Amino acid sequence: MPQTPFDESERRAWTGRAAAYEAGFGRLCAYPVPRLLDAAGVVAGMWVLDVGTGTGSAAAAAGARGARVVAVDAEPDMARRAARAVPDASVHVAALPQLPYADGQFDAVVGNFVLNHVGRPRAALDELRRVTRPGGRIALTLWAAPAAPGQALLGRAVQAAGVSRPPSLPALAPEDDFPRTEDGLVGLLRGAGLTDAVCRLLSWGHRTTPQEWWSGPAAGVATIGRIVRSQEAPVIERIRQQFTVLAEEFTGEDGGLVLPHTALLASGRRVAGPGLSSGGEPRVTGARS
Repeated sequence: MPQTPFDESERRAWTGRAAAYEAGFGRLCAYPVPRLLDAAGVVAGMWVLDVGTGTGSAAAAAGARGARVVAVDAEPDMARRAARAVPDASVHVAALPQLPYADGQFDAVVGNFVLNHVGRPRAALDELRRVTRPGGRIALTLWAAPAAPGQALLGRAVQAAGVSRPPSLPALAPEDDFPRTEDGLVGLLRGAGLTDAVCRLLSWGHRTTPQEWWSGPAAGVATIGRIVRSQEAPVIERIRQQFTVLAEEFTGEDGGLVLPHTALLASGRRVAGPGLSSGGEPRVTGARS
């Protein structure tokens, strides 16, 4: 299946950004991991696939539970960092919606915010269902919309500086998008043929510092970073100044930030019945390690 313009843009956005991501946004994205693994029913002895592993937080947590972990990421540097962080895991470079595994290879599949970064969410979910054994669970997190105040902070700074999204950054095609709500995500899971689909909202205050939070976009991390880095130096400085002003709303007496965030946590089960099961170590059929 060919990559969409959104997919191609995502690949460019994350190339060479693993270290900067790990130093800032990575801690934020690690917050839901324990609940994500609970929703997938991850326990010792299971074969677990972590899709879009990033720097390996979910893979490491699954391994700590005694699961046998396979992890993939589309960005080679992310995969290398995950392999170092989780030496017992089998880590490969691969991107949705085409994974290098046979049908029914995994007892559970998790994706921590991975659906935010794929151009065809429905096709991606179909692929996750395909590699899950009958009766196995899939669990996913996704940023909710509208964004919580803390999540919207950087975007507000960009807008306050008079900067708009560059035309070179494609949005998800309307026919591929879906509502980023509890009902919308449950509908996506059910549309992929998953049963027992449930979703709930997670809310938390992410603790960081102004310096750490600005370091992500300053280094070009994620879409917000590409918007910032596409500007001339004086405009970037104007965005930073607006960020400093707006961040005061979330600043405590110690100078740190507490940023409210909300995410969706959903899970569903592949229909049980006759079909392939892993029965052993999943085999890679075409990924680069």
